[in-house]
Amino acid sequence: MAIALREQYLPCFWGDTLPKSKLGQALSIADKLDTLVSIFSIGQTPTGDKDPFGLRRAAISVLRIMIECRLPLDIQKLLAGSSKNSTQVFDFILERLRGYYQDQGLHLDSIEAVLVCRPTSPLDADQRIRGVDAFRHLPDVISLASANKRIHNILKKAKESFSSEPVPSLFVEATEKRLYEEMEDVSQKIAPLLKQGDYQSALQHLASLRETVDKFFDDVMVMTEDRALRINRLAFLQKLRNLFLQVADISRLQMTDE
Repeated sequence: MAIALREQYLPCFWGDTLPKSKLGQALSIADKLDTLVSIFSIGQTPTGDKDPFGLRRAAISVLRIMIECRLPLDIQKLLAGSSKNSTQVFDFILERLRGYYQDQGLHLDSIEAVLVCRPTSPLDADQRIRGVDAFRHLPDVISLASANKRIHNILKKAKESFSSEPVPSLFVEATEKRLYEEMEDVSQKIAPLLKQGDYQSALQHLASLRETVDKFFDDVMVMTEDRALRINRLAFLQKLRNLFLQVADISRLQMTDE
């Protein structure tokens, strides 16, 4: 208990030792989250370079303990019901991840691709970000990132409502049928990988869709005048986008021929 009470105040500064005991880790996280919630509740949030209560350091410390000590904790659940500012505190903590990973030399767009999905577990976010940063070096990534941008833009501009599940009986083109079958196969393959947090392997399976996705856009007119086909194809694209969003929004990757 004495060790845990001493570890409650760790880490004291960037790069400092983390609590080693489970109880020490729990006390440290609880202490720092309590500080964050309390100070946010009285409206004393950091502004510019001013952070008199060390809230940025507290947030980074929480993230470091959860990630580096491999604790699969959900910050949103830990904050739930703590105060009316819990969402603001969660956003503040999540924002600190950008600096945490940039200091490690990871690409900013790899970080953004994950954070835009608002992961609530820092350890899960870590696995996703590292998976995406490794994924960006695969030969298919430029084409897939471009296709995801195209899908995002089409869906954003669509003025009609549509579901996220297409109706296979409305497929006309052979490429639609082929892509749908490949998507179903990949979805089954990545399901256990996502549960395990093996996002790098999941992305490699998703990368196998690249050729058929490219052919889909060559062969299929999404915004056709036939309303039933158009709505179904928009639903198809939404399903494809959701498949990738289980890991990250790779349309955010600013890819060049690295």
